[in-house]
Amino acid sequence: MRRYFDTDSAQRPLVLIVGGGFGGLTAGQRLRRASVRIYLADRQNYHLFQPLLYQVATAALSPAEIAQPIRQILRGQRNLRVGMRQITGVDLDRKVVTFPGGEGRYDYLILACGATHSYFGNEHWQEKAPGLKTIDDALEIRRRILLAFEAAEQEEDEAARRARLTFIVVGGGPTGVEMAGAIREIAAETLPRDFHHLSTHTTRVILLEAGPRLLPMMHPQLSERARRDLEAMDVEVRLNSRVTDVDSHGVKLGEQQLAAGNVIWAAGVRAAPLAATLGVPLDDAGRVRVAPDLSIPGHPEAFVIGDLAAATDPVTGKPVPGLAPAAMQMGRFVADIIAREAKDNTPPAPPPRPSFRYRDKGQMATIGRARAVAEVAGRRFGGLVAWLLWSGVHVAFLVGFRNKLFVLLSWLWHHTFFASGARLITGEQEVPVKRLRSDLNGDDPV
Repeated sequence: MRRYFDTDSAQRPLVLIVGGGFGGLTAGQRLRRASVRIYLADRQNYHLFQPLLYQVATAALSPAEIAQPIRQILRGQRNLRVGMRQITGVDLDRKVVTFPGGEGRYDYLILACGATHSYFGNEHWQEKAPGLKTIDDALEIRRRILLAFEAAEQEEDEAARRARLTFIVVGGGPTGVEMAGAIREIAAETLPRDFHHLSTHTTRVILLEAGPRLLPMMHPQLSERARRDLEAMDVEVRLNSRVTDVDSHGVKLGEQQLAAGNVIWAAGVRAAPLAATLGVPLDDAGRVRVAPDLSIPGHPEAFVIGDLAAATDPVTGKPVPGLAPAAMQMGRFVADIIAREAKDNTPPAPPPRPSFRYRDKGQMATIGRARAVAEVAGRRFGGLVAWLLWSGVHVAFLVGFRNKLFVLLSWLWHHTFFASGARLITGEQEVPVKRLRSDLNGDDPV
């Protein structure tokens, strides 16, 4: 790896891409025919389709159906190498990155390492309220959800049983809305036939949003539609409800305590910690304030894309949203700049460079079976039409034919037979019961 990172003036320029998400992967593929060498580094060996993580967390899909090895995706690209590396720092002046055990130089740098959870300074909440950004997060949430039903079936204490079957989702953005709807669906439609001593219909799902409406990035009409659909599914939606504490008993809203055995965090994101090593201006969410060409001011050879970039559209004046289509557009944009400069054999930033312009393809969120909201090309959709749009777009964006096929088959099975095929409890499997049901203490536990 060290030899591959080393640069030589007689060689083609080396482009180091940090992150194999939507932006990094798109940039690497776009440079397929460019006169450059590419090294793509990621701490995981797979590309993850994050928009469907909530379906792994709610047992609708398996992890392998929404992830694919990066090496497999890029194995036919001769000018690109992949390394499973955790980049821990960047020295912009020396054009050097550091990683455990060494460092490496680059000619061009594309930082596309995304974002993580934000607990707004209350990081100790994470243990009680896991977020959803990685496969490990999804598996942990799935474990907690399924264990809650296992514990509730064996629980004698009524208050403890109610707490086990109370799920609080914090955050009314797309992830929170989708998660709340999916938990309610699995409780009402999938699990009732699995438990003989428990009415899973008594499950309580509460969605908390600090602002005045759900899905604040979408039209108010769609926000209201999402709220109505969730409430029709018996999800309790509480707006203007800011969480002030999270503990083992549930959450606090000021002085009010909401008892719950399960809290899931979907309230905010913060840029990956690597941004803090750059020594450049960051915004409140830790994102890098980039120039119009997505480069770091004063360092034209270093670009930041995706969730790590605080970019503004020069035409609308609005921030570029942290969405997969935006990251992919950024990846193509910076790749074209690098390819053009490498072809012309010019140093970084020959004047003038174009400014990045975000082309809004629309936004959408699913709520439940045949329930969704979508905003595409200025038009608004709800219900079955929006759900079909959401399904088609998400399948189209999945990487690999196998994943597309398996997800379609899994959805068909789930929506036909009301069954989720990934209801596996992994990791720690102790069932936490306050007082075991009396009929389970005898010789016949059935």
